[in-house]
Amino acid sequence: MKNSLVGFRKIFDISQDQLAKDLSVSRQTIISIENGRNNPSLVLAFKIAKKFNCSIETVFHYEDD
Repeated sequence: MKNSLVGFRKIFDISQDQLAKDLSVSRQTIISIENGRNNPSLVLAFKIAKKFNCSIETVFHYEDD
């Protein structure tokens, strides 16, 4: 699954560390999601979308392989 997390962080001027703290996860979790190594849980995906005031589909893009 692709995502636009880096772009949203830049638009909102939020560091990986700050986003991790705001979402109560580790910075490594944010890095792994941004790099596409891991997908967030549904709960975390909702929290991320809420943080950026948008829908999950705006941040995360499913690609059927």
